[in-house]
Order: sequence, then C-alpha cells, then structure tokens
Amino acid sequence: MRSVLTVVVLAIALALPASERVHAQTNERPPASERSPVVSATGSSSGAPDEAETYIAKQPAGPPPTPRHTGIKALVTGIFTDLKYLPSKENLIWAGTGGGLALAVHPLDDDVNEAWVGNTAVENFFKPGEILGELGTLLGSASVVYALGRINDQPKVSHVGMDLIQSLAISEMLTQALKYTTRRERPDGSGRTSFPSGHAADTFAFATALERHLDWRYSVPAYTFASYVAMSRLPANRHWLSDVVFGASVGIIAGRTVTSHEAAHPYPVAVALIPGGAAIVYVRRDRPAAIPHGL
Repeated sequence: MRSVLTVVVLAIALALPASERVHAQTNERPPASERSPVVSATGSSSGAPDEAETYIAKQPAGPPPTPRHTGIKALVTGIFTDLKYLPSKENLIWAGTGGGLALAVHPLDDDVNEAWVGNTAVENFFKPGEILGELGTLLGSASVVYALGRINDQPKVSHVGMDLIQSLAISEMLTQALKYTTRRERPDGSGRTSFPSGHAADTFAFATALERHLDWRYSVPAYTFASYVAMSRLPANRHWLSDVVFGASVGIIAGRTVTSHEAAHPYPVAVALIPGGAAIVYVRRDRPAAIPHGL
C-alpha cells in the first residue's frame, strides 16, 4: 500500500507545473559558463539546447498588464476572446503531457481505488475537498474578488477576479465536452461522466490564473490546495487516478489560455520540447537566471 500511495503522490506532483513566480528575462543570451543546465525527461542534463534557451529568453516581466476596462461586458467578451487562443502548440504539448501521465498511471486506477475507498482516515482527511473544489465555491470566491475590485475601484483586483472567472469558464467548457465525449463510467457506478475530474480541472485552472498575477509564494498554497482537492476525489470514489491527473492538465490549459495572451510575451512557466524529452522552465523574480525543471 505504501508503494501505491507513493506513486499516487508522484503522479500528481508531475502533473503540477512549477509554481514559483517568474522574473523578467532579457533577450541577450548569457555566456555559456553561466547558463543553467536543462534536465530532460530522460533525466540527463547538458548545456541548454537552442530550443529551450530560445524559449527561456521569451519569458515576460511580471504579471499581465491591467486592461482599460474590467466591467461585466469586458468579462463576458473576454471569455469568447479566450477561445481564439485555445488552439496553440503549447496547449497541445500540455495536453500531450497530461495524456501521457494519465496513461502511465491508468494501470494503478483499481489499486488506488481499493487502497483508499473505505479507509476512514483517508476519507476524513480529504472530505472537505469535495466542497472546497465545487464549481460554486470557486466561482463564488472569484466573484467576490472581482466585486471587491469593482466596488473599490481597484482595476488590478478586478482583473484578477476576471481572469479567475474566465479560467473557470474555459475549464468547464473543456471538461464537460470531454466528459460527454469519452463517457467513462465513474468508479461508484453513478454515471458515465468520470473523465476528466471537474474538481481537478477547476481548481488547477484557478491556481494557474493566480500564478500569473501573484508572487510565487502565494502560488505555492494555490497549487497545494488544487492538489488536495484533486486527490480528494479518489477516496470519495468519484474518480479514477487517471481522471484526476488529466483533469489537472485541463485546468492548467484553461488558466494559461486566459492569461497567456494578455501580455506581449508567453506565459512565464513554459513547457518546451528538447532533444530527448521535454522540460518545464521558469524564472523566479529574485533570480537572474532561468531554472529549467525536467519532466
């Protein structure tokens, strides 16, 4: 049982993008002796390949700029605008990564279900996740942030609320489309809407949108919360492990789609194809050099 739980935690950790906030990166390439190594999916490291270094050089400086308008009309219009940016090479890479991880943990679905369902201690620990990850809870929280920004005439605050609401909207569109396309039966037999997990998708969309706006220290709790909610669907017997893993990637895609096109540069946390695998790269604000993390 211990080995199964370890694999579960590792699987969720792999689905989680780097949560540390980023700092501006100039287009000038540093000397070869100062470049950070890129760790590939195969675990090998070397001098950063051109593809990865080019990607790192495009990292933006700080959060997305505050739009001129943050009213209801701009919020609704923004959702339809976001759909235009959904088809992208980077989103395709994230979808492929999430799909690959889901396939990798799929053989463990039954084992994890047997180990966690009926375990009183595990069920009690994760029980609050069902309520915390409900769409109503997340949408209500995002709406409060948006309303406070509008009432107090704080566009930056209302902008955060806008992005949270839009990320949840895109997440739900993707999740429901996949649920009624795949028609996978839930482990408790209650219906054929198991894949992917909506709780996982929505909470990761929420956390990803927050990462774009807040310092990395606030992003860590956001992703911890998202992981907790995602895992809570397993002892509740509502989802399989593979549902949760792919749901997390759906949420990441939704959050990135909403926030990535708001600035002149790509999203700060990037996934790049490199020789022999792929790498997630990010740049912290308090560090001048890019730090790639291998998948």
